[in-house]
Order: sequence, then C-alpha cells, then structure tokens
Amino acid sequence: MPRTKGDHEARRRDVSEAVWRVLAAHGFDGLTLRAVAAELGATTGLLTHYFPAKRDLLAHALDLLDRRSAARPRRVAPRGLPAVRAALLDILPLTPAATDSNRIWVSSWDTALADPALREGHAERYARGRDRLSELVAAAQELGELPPGDPDRIAAGAQGFALGLVVQALFDPVAFPPERQTELLDDYLAALAARP
Repeated sequence: MPRTKGDHEARRRDVSEAVWRVLAAHGFDGLTLRAVAAELGATTGLLTHYFPAKRDLLAHALDLLDRRSAARPRRVAPRGLPAVRAALLDILPLTPAATDSNRIWVSSWDTALADPALREGHAERYARGRDRLSELVAAAQELGELPPGDPDRIAAGAQGFALGLVVQALFDPVAFPPERQTELLDDYLAALAARP
C-alpha cells in the first residue's frame, strides 16, 4: 500500500520524539543519527530520509527545542513588574521539565557556536527573548514600578542575570534549588526597582 501524508507526518512526529529523548538523555554532544535510530528502533538509513547530514539533524533539534520552549505553559501575571518577574521565572530551571529543557539549551551552545548558521539562529532566539522582556520592562516603567532608562538595556541585563542563574543551578542544583533561584531573582528585581 502506498504511504499517505498522514503516515509521513506520524513518522516525522515519532522521529522528533526520538530526537527529544536523545537530547534529554545525552544533550547535543550525544545527538547522532545512530543514537536517534536506536531510540526509534529504526535504521540510520530511515533517518537519512529526514536528515541527509548531521547538520540537518542538529538544525531540526534546535528547531524542536525552540518550538517546545515556545509551547510550554507560561506564568500569568498582571502587567508591570509582576509580568517581568513571571517571564524571568519561566526561564529558570525551577521544575524537572524546565531543568531538562535548560540542560538541553545549554548543551546546544557549543554546537551552535561551531556553525555560523546555527549560531545566527540562536542569536535570533535570544534577541526575540530580549525583545519580549523589553516590552514588559517598558510597561513596568510606564506604571512607575521600574525607574526610567533604556528598556532594551535593562532587558539585556535581566536576561543575562537569568541565564547566569540557569548555568549555576544546572551545575550546582544543591546550592541553587528552586527556592534560592526565586529569592535571588526577587533580590535582583528589588535592586533594579530601587535604582535611582
């Protein structure tokens, strides 16, 4: 029987799930056609239909990571400083799922830095995050909850703070449990709000 488009889409979803499981278990360093094929219970020949080269597999993995990150539930908070706080909390590894996702993101950095096209895609992803934060910062400034200043600069600093906290929590989860991450973020925001 000929394959239908539905079969192809179902197989592509299965492949994407296998890619995700390999990423979660081994990070980008362990992402190979052979590892994905083993996870899928298929041959590497089948995977070359979807990913003719390792770079195609890496690009798909980054896209998958981006889509999963965008689709995950977000905290809902009122406009202003609470919305800035919620957006930054959404970055942190405060749950097992968020920890897995952050571990995969951090493992992707080396891969992306080694390839100009992948690096450009990562830069765009982080820029979109800063743009969203900048809009939230501007709203908090309009409400008088944050002092005046360049919202883009403040957003860049906040993103940098959050990503630094992510790295520390991933490397030393005992020293940076969810409660401490939240306290440190609240300290950072309080200092930002009190800035003259």
